[in-house]
Parts: sequence; C-alpha cells; structure tokens
Amino acid sequence: MQHDRQTILTLTVKRLLRRGATSRLRKIVNKTHGADLSILFRDLPHPDQRLLFDMIEDVEQKGILFSELDEDLFIDLIEDMDPEQVVAVLEAMPNDDVADLLSHLPEETVNSLLKRMNKAGSDEVEDLMRFADDSAGGIMNPDFIALDQEITASEAIERIQKEFADVEMPFYLYVIDAYGKLVGVCSLRQLVVVKPQTPLKAFMTTDVISVQTHMDQEEVAKLVARYDILAVPVVDDNNRIVGIVTVDDVIDIFREEATEDILKMAGVGEEFVETKSIIKSTRIRLPWLFASCLGGIFAFYVIGRFEDSLSRITYLAAFIPVIMGMGGNIGTQSSTIVVRGLATGRLDIRDIWSVVGKELAVGFILGMVYGALIGSVAQVQYNTILLALAVCLAVVCSMSVAALVGSTVPMLLARINIDPAVATGPFVTTAIDIISVYFYFTIATGFLDV
Repeated sequence: MQHDRQTILTLTVKRLLRRGATSRLRKIVNKTHGADLSILFRDLPHPDQRLLFDMIEDVEQKGILFSELDEDLFIDLIEDMDPEQVVAVLEAMPNDDVADLLSHLPEETVNSLLKRMNKAGSDEVEDLMRFADDSAGGIMNPDFIALDQEITASEAIERIQKEFADVEMPFYLYVIDAYGKLVGVCSLRQLVVVKPQTPLKAFMTTDVISVQTHMDQEEVAKLVARYDILAVPVVDDNNRIVGIVTVDDVIDIFREEATEDILKMAGVGEEFVETKSIIKSTRIRLPWLFASCLGGIFAFYVIGRFEDSLSRITYLAAFIPVIMGMGGNIGTQSSTIVVRGLATGRLDIRDIWSVVGKELAVGFILGMVYGALIGSVAQVQYNTILLALAVCLAVVCSMSVAALVGSTVPMLLARINIDPAVATGPFVTTAIDIISVYFYFTIATGFLDV
C-alpha cells in the first residue's frame, strides 16, 4: 500500500513538472511528509529538487527532508543554496540531526554554517560532533528532562511545563543528585499518579540502564531492544547525564547496520550505491572483487597441477562446478548464520567451539547426503565405482570444510574486533572454492591412480 502511494506520488509529480503546473505542485509538496519527499527526490534531477524544495513552506518539513535524504543528495542539494537558507532549516531541526548532517560536509562549509547559527545551538552541535559518528555520544539527543531528586511530583510537573515544553521526546524524567549525577528515572505516568507532595526520590527507579558516550551505537541499540525501553540515558565518565538515545534512533541504527552487513556480505563495500554515479559505484566495488580475482587465479594454478590427470580422464572436469557450488553454498549459509547471530547478540564469541562444532556436524551430514546423491549420478553416467566414491568423498570433504571455514572465520574476526560481515563476501567464498578444487583432485587422482 505505502509503495503504491509512493509510486503514484512520483508519477504525479513528474507529470506536473513536465507540464509546469506550479500551483498544483505547491499544493502536493506541502501536503506530503518530508520523509516521502526524500524518496521522491531520488528520482528527480537537481533542478527539479531545488524547485520542489523552495515550494515547501513549513521549515520543519524541510528539516525532515534534510535528515532523510541520502548523503550525496543532501550535499548536492545545498551546494549552491544560500547559507542563510540552510541555517534557517538547521536551526529548526533537533541538534543531534544537525550534527549528523554536518559530519558529511567539508570542514570549511561546517565552520561557515556554525558561525551563522545561534550561539546556543552551534555550541551544542559542536559538542555532539566531538564524538564518533557511530558512538552513543554521536547519536544522542541533548534535549532531555532531568530534575533534582529532592523536588516533589507537583514541582516536577510545574518545571516540565515551564522549562521543558520544547523537549522533542519526553519519554522519561531522569533524576539527578546535587552534583548532577544520574541516580534514578521515572516515567511521566508515575509522575501524575503519585500524590503531589511525594518527592521524586521516593518513587523513582534507582536501577537505571545507561550507556557511556563512547559505546558503539550497535551495542546501544541492542540494549534498548533487550530491555524494551523507549530511551536510554547517555552519561559521561562521572555519571552525569549528557543526552539520551531514543527508540527512533535505534530503528535507524538497526536499519543502517543491517544494510551495511548485507552490502559487506555481498562484497560491495558498506555504502549505498543506488544513488551514486557509475564511476563512484565502480570505485566502491572494484577492490572488493579483487579477492575473487586473486582466488580465481590461485584456483587456476591448483587445477593446473592436475593437468595430466585431466588430460587422461577428461570427465573429471564435469564435477568441478557442482563440488565448488555445494561447498560455496554451505559456506555462505554457515557464515551468514554466524554473522547474523553475532549481530543480534544471540551468539557470543566465547561460544566459538560449540558454534563451530555444530556447523561442522551439519556440514558433514549434508555432505553425506549430497555426496551420495552426486556420487550416484557419477556412477550412473560413467559406470565407474571409484569415480563415484571419489566424487562422494570430495563433496563430503568440501561441504564439511566449507561449514568449518564459514563459521570459524566470522567468529575469529569478531574476536579481534573486525566486522565479521566481511567474512561472507568474496573472501570466504573464494577460499572455499580453492579448497574444494584441491580436495576433489587430490581424492580423485588417488582413487583413480592418475
């Protein structure tokens, strides 16, 4: 349903742009959410993007559009825009979103925009930009409600109405002591159901789940998902609350991390290529395919070692694709299962031997099943029992070793703090292809004495 609406919107806007129906376009643009416009912008040339952007009357919708645009589209959109116009939009956005956007721009542009922003906002944005983009500090929202533990519920409600009316997402009230340290948390529901004169410290929850500014964003997201909370406070080294990470940020993190893992597993880097030029897309994918190229060359030399055997029994070559394919497939399955398990927290790197042992057992059983099947085909086709046994044993070895490699490599990479998603790309697949060919020819030449 949503996809159909987006398609209709795109087709309608393109038709009106061709006709130059400015008044109709203005009505549609101002009734469309900024997030939907960001998808529409991907299908439009730069001049049309600028035309539609200038038609948006609500500066908050412009801010949503900015934050939802792909990085390249955002940079292109503001490249020739009046800096004052850009600043007007940035000042209407949450400061954590502003910091994320500015992190993609050249330093000179960032400094120019920050100088034009109001002092309080620019200072807050600069503080956020000090943290790594993928850390809790880099994604946190600095707007939150924090009050002293000694005040009463009625005083807290009055303070919230007067001082915190503009807080973007007031999910929780965080309680601090006289030194500004986080000591508790209470929901807004608790605040309105207790007696007005009850002090916050009497009903707050003291077992507060918090994260430090340097924690990786993926770990933060897992924490929020594990405890089913709407926001998690971010504290500094002295346990003073400096921001919060909200559930909408967590959704974005999971989406980004999942996309990044899928792209790495496919061997195309970790950046979106849909909106990039042909040259940029080629440059991103080129180095990742180099491993496959080297692996192919190495496999060529491995096969070349058995050239005499192939020249005497040419039908040995007939089973190379299926043996390599079965090994590659189960290796990809094992590595994908392990990578996904590590990403979701269902697997722990300390469980390496149980995980690897399980995948090895699965690979061996599947190898026995398919080895018998493919060996039977070899027997029927060539009526050579030794060839059938060689093919069967090669499939068993190929699939067992592939499962072993596919599960071990991601676990080892995770242990040395390297993203295990790279294991399922060309690296593991190429290694398994080489191992499969080597096992096959070694076993076949031994069995057939060639």
